[in-house]
Amino acid sequence: MSRRCPVTGKGVQVGHHVSHANNKTKRRFLPNLQHHRLYSEALGQSVRLRLSVQGLRTIDKHGGLDGWLLATKPARLPRELRRLRARIEAARNRVEEAPAG
Repeated sequence: MSRRCPVTGKGVQVGHHVSHANNKTKRRFLPNLQHHRLYSEALGQSVRLRLSVQGLRTIDKHGGLDGWLLATKPARLPRELRRLRARIEAARNRVEEAPAG
């Protein structure tokens, strides 16, 4: 499991820990990744993703997981989210094609 947010692309950065004596040693800045369940209205179930907090805010801004996935081009998504997007599109198409009544 990588330390990268699939929504924002935030990952590990490297830099220096600088002491009071100005000694520099390598350190890593880790992204704030959280395991979170997001509900997909089209699928009618929750999906568990590991996202950064900024990614969660982005999804909320677009009106939820379905809204964000459908607004994002598939080429910008990682493989796992491309599959989820295809499942959501298929579920939406099934609902639209179902006879009313």
